[in-house]
Amino acid sequence: MSGALPFIVRRLLAAIPVLLVVSAATFFLGRYAPGDPVTVRTGGKATPEQVERIRKNLGLDDPIPVQYVRYMAKFLRGDLGESYRRQGRKVSEIIFPKMWVSLRLNIVPFVLTYLIGVPLGIYAALKRGRWQDPTINAVLLFLAAVPTVVWMPLLVYVFVLRLKIIPTVGWNGFLSPSIILPIVVLTIGSFAGVTRVVRISMIQVMGEDFIRTARAKGLPESVVVTRHILRNSLLVLINGIIGSLFFLYTGSLFVELGFGIPGIGRETFEAISGRDYDLFMALTMIGAISFILANLALDIIYTIIDPRIRYS
Repeated sequence: MSGALPFIVRRLLAAIPVLLVVSAATFFLGRYAPGDPVTVRTGGKATPEQVERIRKNLGLDDPIPVQYVRYMAKFLRGDLGESYRRQGRKVSEIIFPKMWVSLRLNIVPFVLTYLIGVPLGIYAALKRGRWQDPTINAVLLFLAAVPTVVWMPLLVYVFVLRLKIIPTVGWNGFLSPSIILPIVVLTIGSFAGVTRVVRISMIQVMGEDFIRTARAKGLPESVVVTRHILRNSLLVLINGIIGSLFFLYTGSLFVELGFGIPGIGRETFEAISGRDYDLFMALTMIGAISFILANLALDIIYTIIDPRIRYS
């Protein structure tokens, strides 16, 4: 770990141009896109004089490069700006509570995905060539092939309208029965992919020479699986886990819209369609920073799991 600090510093410095490009592209595309944020703010009911006054107060009459520099200066100070659609509301007051809703909604499917997917993938790999493996693959292909927008109305019809096991949908808190169906939908869409990745990675490792050598030495199969096969399959699995962590707070647009959940995915859609400049700029910047940090964490974890990988 002696080379970790220089490596981290280099990666963070290299991320600065990336963040500048992402922020500039988002900012300029938002400003040049059709539509007028002042019209969104006033509901189209302001007089031309009022529109010009609001535009001046918001700084929208300045050149766009000047607006971009001003926004970035505020962002670096921790000021995410003010919502155009909700006058008097700061962006931070809007997005962070909604991120918290999405995080709580997604954390249970995240845990279930790996609790189900990893053991099932290991089992399928160990049963390769027997009837269990193709059966599991067939079920997984079916689950992965059915879109989320099909699962949602189907489950609502069966469990809410017909069987009436679940009283309602929507968001009534983390411990409410109303989040059962969203959790099921999000888990179905995730664990099948994890199972297939683990299975393929395990099968690849099982064909390596050192696995045959370990078995030739007479090591118990449980030791071969846990210490040799599974450990050397972890790199692919860790990649998926880190990527999933990044998406925990980003929300799921279709699930949040379909079940009436006030999460950040739904808010992002409304911000883009409503031309809420500062709000979708903040979401873009937070997403880009989180993605860079997730990849940095992934590189560091790789070196811990596999000492052959060095910082560079």
